Amino acid sequence: MRRLASSTLALLLAGGGAMAAPSAIEPTRTPGTDPVKPPMRELPTPYTVGYSGGARPPPTDRTPDFAYGAYQRGQYVTAFREATKRIEADRKDAAAMTLLGELYNQGLGIRPDPVKAADWYRLAAAQGEPGAMSSLGLMSLDGRGVPKDPKAGRRWLEQAAEHGSPTAAYNLALLLLASGTEADQTRAAAMFRKASDGEIGPAQHDLGVLYLQGRGVPQDATKAAELFRRAADNGDLAGEVEFAILLFNGKGLPKDEGRAARYFLHAASRGNAIAQNRVARLYATGRGVPKNMVEAAAWNLTAAGQGLSDAWLDQTLVGLTADERTRAERLAEERSEAR
Repeated sequence: MRRLASSTLALLLAGGGAMAAPSAIEPTRTPGTDPVKPPMRELPTPYTVGYSGGARPPPTDRTPDFAYGAYQRGQYVTAFREATKRIEADRKDAAAMTLLGELYNQGLGIRPDPVKAADWYRLAAAQGEPGAMSSLGLMSLDGRGVPKDPKAGRRWLEQAAEHGSPTAAYNLALLLLASGTEADQTRAAAMFRKASDGEIGPAQHDLGVLYLQGRGVPQDATKAAELFRRAADNGDLAGEVEFAILLFNGKGLPKDEGRAARYFLHAASRGNAIAQNRVARLYATGRGVPKNMVEAAAWNLTAAGQGLSDAWLDQTLVGLTADERTRAERLAEERSEAR
């Protein structure tokens, strides 16, 4: 079960990662508008030929996991019941223990109880279950269900990463990146790579930024572009924006304004202010899309509603008629409500 960055780690990424999008066209970037958000997987990017969707479990002859299947379908009471039955039959069923921990941790089908969640995770961790170790690490960092203990949290994440958990490797990388030391940046890159191999979109994005900046790894725009593309394919919004920017500028891969526009439009429709600003500029200049000043104004208003203003666009769109302004405002309102 994936437990990507807790609130504590998300803050570390925002404060210590310097994951801002580079320039496209002639943008001015407003502080605080970096496209770093919690992981999002609900909308895979539809632009990579042959892409079928992220990491998939390998074929197995094992009996189907009815408890976890119920959890995935949102049938949490059934998941709780099936996991409990399995533990009654096998006191060393680490997967069932981890599932009970998750249900108690999130309060799914039962009353939330972080202490009981930690107890189940601990039992599963004793059986070598990396997902449980990873969850214990996050709980120790946050002081949820267990005493707050950053050192213990880091140890749990390290153990989970050693046992093959890509999400633990991702969260450990965020901790290392926040320290700012050169050695930790190098190790953070290695942890991001482990998580990237597990198709964790945010890890692919963050490793791409390190390659783009030459932090902890040699500077390599081509590798950065490939990682951003993979992150976008895995539904990561920040990766989608970064890839579109490199694609538009022809940095690390051949320049393709039309394809870049499709990525920008997809990210803009998901609510990213930087992408909305770039789309407005594309429509205003007719680059990658047909020139359309009403669309330009609508996307400019949508981005401005999120705090990203653009003086160049404001000046460029001064000549709109009253009817065009009304249509743009209506479009912007519809897009804001749809987010």
